[in-house]
Amino acid sequence: MTPLKIAVFVGSLRKGSFNRQLARAVEKLAPAELVFEHVRIDDLPLYSQDFDAAYPTVASRLKNDVASADALLFVTPEYNRSVPGVLKNAIDIASRPWGTNSFAGKPAAVIGASIGATGTAMAQQHLRNILAYLDMPVLAQPEVFIHFKDDLIADDGTIGNDGTRKFLQGFVDRYVAWITRFAG
Repeated sequence: MTPLKIAVFVGSLRKGSFNRQLARAVEKLAPAELVFEHVRIDDLPLYSQDFDAAYPTVASRLKNDVASADALLFVTPEYNRSVPGVLKNAIDIASRPWGTNSFAGKPAAVIGASIGATGTAMAQQHLRNILAYLDMPVLAQPEVFIHFKDDLIADDGTIGNDGTRKFLQGFVDRYVAWITRFAG
């Protein structure tokens, strides 16, 4: 398999982010041919249509990070039953101005973790709606709503539960097949 660059969007800025841990766990389970690059979103200004005439340097960097990727992985927490503002802002910046959508046609997957019993189901559904509008084929199954508990996944991505490891390996296998289908 030719190496594939995966742009990873983690929607949490928290230092001890469960979603960053989940992203690392997925990366550890993936074949070596997948190269994961975390996209920086913590330094972006709030999107304004005023940017469309001359994009700020950090916004252009984001658009280039997305454009140079073969596929995307969105790892989102759930804030007030939706996606975090920082993630939505990054998506708005990389998809604008009209006619320069950096996401168009790129395969993606959406996963997430939360301490809540329903994981990130609502946030993921909102995010899937956004990505569909942006012309991204998004892996539908398996859905990954991780109910995060202590010692489930370590900071380095080590998975402490065999059932979770098997489930996430199944996700990774499907994700690899999905993005390979579009990369060919």
